[in-house]
This record gives sequence, C-alpha cells and structure tokens, in this order.
Amino acid sequence: MPQESRFLSSPGTISVAAGWQCTRLTAPSALYGANGMRFGPDGRLYVAQAFGSQVSAIDPRTCEVSVISALGGPIVGPDDLAFDSSGTLYATEVMSERVCARSPNGEVRIIADHVTGANGITIHQDRIFMDECRPGGRLFELFADGRAPRLLADNLPLPNALQLGPDGNIYFPVIGANEIWRVPVSGGRPERFVGDLAVPTAVKLDSKGRVLSTQGRTGEILSFDLQSRNRTVVSKVRPGIDNFALTADDRLFVSHFVDGGVAEIMQDGRERRLVEPGFCGPAGLAISTEGVLYAADGISMAAVERDGSQKRVGMLFDGHFPGFVRGLGAQPNGMLVVTTSAGDVTSYHPVTHEMTEHAKGLNELYGVAVAANGALLVAEGGEGRALVISGTEIAVAAQGLARPTGIAAAADNSCYVAEAGRGRVVHVNGGVSPLLEGLKEPHGLLLAGDELYVVDAGAHEFISYSLRTRHRETVATNIPVGVPAGVVPKPLMGIPGLLPGPLTMFAGIAQSRDGTIYLSADGEGSILALRRA
Repeated sequence: MPQESRFLSSPGTISVAAGWQCTRLTAPSALYGANGMRFGPDGRLYVAQAFGSQVSAIDPRTCEVSVISALGGPIVGPDDLAFDSSGTLYATEVMSERVCARSPNGEVRIIADHVTGANGITIHQDRIFMDECRPGGRLFELFADGRAPRLLADNLPLPNALQLGPDGNIYFPVIGANEIWRVPVSGGRPERFVGDLAVPTAVKLDSKGRVLSTQGRTGEILSFDLQSRNRTVVSKVRPGIDNFALTADDRLFVSHFVDGGVAEIMQDGRERRLVEPGFCGPAGLAISTEGVLYAADGISMAAVERDGSQKRVGMLFDGHFPGFVRGLGAQPNGMLVVTTSAGDVTSYHPVTHEMTEHAKGLNELYGVAVAANGALLVAEGGEGRALVISGTEIAVAAQGLARPTGIAAAADNSCYVAEAGRGRVVHVNGGVSPLLEGLKEPHGLLLAGDELYVVDAGAHEFISYSLRTRHRETVATNIPVGVPAGVVPKPLMGIPGLLPGPLTMFAGIAQSRDGTIYLSADGEGSILALRRA
C-alpha cells in the first residue's frame, strides 16, 4: 500500500505561485530513520525513531504504519523498545539519558534517569536489562518501580541492543571492538563471544538458541552457533542496519538507521519491504561540479539521481565520514564542504572519501557556502556569527546575529545570512544590513543572479526576493519543512563521545545548471523540485 507522509496524516497540497511548478523528486518518508524494533502484544512491529522522537507501529501483513508516540510527545529520542507481560512498552531515550515506560492506556513515566547514552533494552520474564551505547558504557538491570538500577558491567566500548540467552548470559554487541560479548545475568567480568565483525549493531537469539547479529557496515545478518560459535551469513542487504526483531516462529525483520527502511528477510535471503527507504532529514543540499545532487542526511550523505533514486555515499561508522552532517556546499575541485553537529567544517569527497579539516569545535553550525575567492562562509548558530574560513584561518564577518542558519555567497565576496532567531535575512558586507524581514524561521538561502531564494521553515513557505527591484514573492506555501503547526519538539542533545549535539533540523536549498531549484522538505523526508513553468 502507498506510504503516507510522516509530516501529517495527510501531507496536504503544496500551493505554488503562477508561473511555477513543484514536484517531489523523492517520495516522503514514513519514518524518521528506523532504530530498535519489537513485536507488540497486538502483533504489530513497533519501531523507535531516535532522530524524530517518534514510535510507530507497522502491521506486518498490510504494511500500514500508525504513530504510537508522535514528535513533540512525552517520549524523546527513543532508540530501542521492549514489552513486558502486561503490555507496557519500555523505551530507551538515548539523547535525554532516560528510560521510560508507556502503559497500554498511553501514560508515560520515567523508570531510570541519568543513564548516558541509554540504548539497548531487553526484557526476560519481566526483568529489564539496558545498556549505554557510549565509550565506557554500562549494563544495568532496571526496575519498573523506579528503584536504583543494578550495575552488571561497566567500561564497555559502545555496547548496543542485547538479549538474555538460554545459558544465563546476556549477549550484546560492542561496536567499539567489533565484537559480541556476554556477561552472566548476575553480573561480573564480560567475556568475548566472537570477534572480527563489521559494526555489530544488535544481538538477539532465535527460538533454537542461535545468536543473530546485524552488521551495520556490510549489511550482513550473521548467525552463530551458541556452542561452536561457527558463523553463517543469513542474508546481505544494504549497509546501515540498526536492529532487528523476531517473531515466535523466527520470522526476521530488520531496520535501517541510515534510511528508515524496514523489511522482512525471507527464507531465501530476499527482502520484503514494509517501509521503503527514505531520508531521515534531509538537510543541506549541493550540486557538485559533475552536476550531481547531494543531500546531507545527518548520519549519512546521499547522491540523488534525476529519477529520484538515491545512493548513500558515506555514513557514520564506515570510518571515512565527517560526522553528523548538516550544512552542505560544493567546491570547484569536486569536493563537498560540510558542517557537522560537532562544530567541524570539513571538505569531503563523496567518491574517494578524502577529507580535509578546516575548523573544529565551533558552536552549532548550519549553512555553508563557497565564496568566489574560494573562502568558506559558515553560519554559526550557537555563537550568532557569520564566519569566513580561508585554509585554517577563521575570520568573523558578523557577530551578534540571532541564530544564523542559511548563508549564501555573493559575487563580490559579501554574503547573505538568514537569522532564524529574528525572522529576517541580512546582507553582510563589512556591516550588517537588514534586507528581508517579517519571516518566521528562515533556513536555507540561495542566490541566483539577482534573485535571493529563502526557505522559511517556520512559515512553511518558499520565498523569492529580487535584489534589483526589491519585489518579494511567495513562490510556494504549505511546503512540508520544519515541524507541523502546533508541534514543539524537545531538543535532541546528542550522545557524549559519539554524536555531539544539538541535533537540530535544517532545510537546505540548491540549484542545478538547468535552473531547477531543489529544496529539503525535512518535515516529510523528501526533496522538492521547483521550476519556472
């Protein structure tokens, strides 16, 4: 059945001004990425979406997706899920350092707090076990009544989704060592079970006692005999697998943290897709010197063809990726320049994966543009500055700005900056001159000749402004950017040592050689294409 947009139950109609056309280059995404999964007592597959603060349920027969806990609701950044015998749903909140419990009537309460990087969770005979996916992570037994957790193991290198085995050991992957470890349920010294893995993201045991594990870097699903530890490849799909779920009769379903796809792995190894892959964002957009459209998508980057097909050209954990990417610009040498949630500005080649660092540790970066003289222009939202980076030297072009987001380079090496905090666009050229006011929350900027284009994420509008005539036109309204009206998302502060935050949204914009303007509809997870009719 067709997927619905995650932005609203019905995404609504985008209205465009006379003389313009708007189409979707890529389809809306049903999920904000897909992380931990678990079958509920109603037979549906429940999926956590950490980057969208949402929990959804999928009917495995019809593929219908229903929202259980929506963006802006009481569950923040859920990463993994488990059910107890009463039907209560437990979720780890990986970026708010909590574990919550959602009763069948919808009431949500916190059962554990101050658990940094709370990630994997499993329940066995109503005993709750949870680990922290961070350097030096810990493994606990939790208690539904909120009692202090019982520490089972600590100093673990990025442990993830776990399960109690029939031998009384808790099995869990350790991403930092590319191994699977186990520890007695009573606690003690962890033991290495198997190694030489490729970013193991989850471990579960099937009804026959075999240990299954997903490999994030290779897309393999491996099976290990509990006694001999011999391995077999169950299936191989695209990289970026996050987690998986098993039915009582061992039907296997996998989730992808990179693109939000959810699929059943059939006995012959093929995929039956329940949710099609899509974007978690997208955020920044750029057209390379080869004319390829690239999209920054948080923990990955994608190349998008003219037919809307996507290919991930890099992702977190593959060893050659800048980090959580947000802003994106194109350099004339085929490199792309990105800003990351860690405050880094890095040039990255999407084919060779060559990287060059220009700046590190800045405060909440958004848009980036390449000036005519080759300098990099960066919007530093956390410090309220527009920066100019030449080589590794950083100069301040403007300060005192209110959360600058988008930035566009002019031919004379001046720039235009979107001030999301003041709802305006300014011209920075030795000083700061207001140019376009009365906006709600402007994000991406594009300068094309004398036309300045603005994505107003707060108003869900796309605006053009003539620098020559000062004429302003609302090109499109009701565009699915930002968050739906009335929704106030809680901040995602990232994961210490793994994903520095805040992990905020950003709607980017780019223009191809044929004049088509591409826009990140990050609310619904698509890319829009706008053209003059």
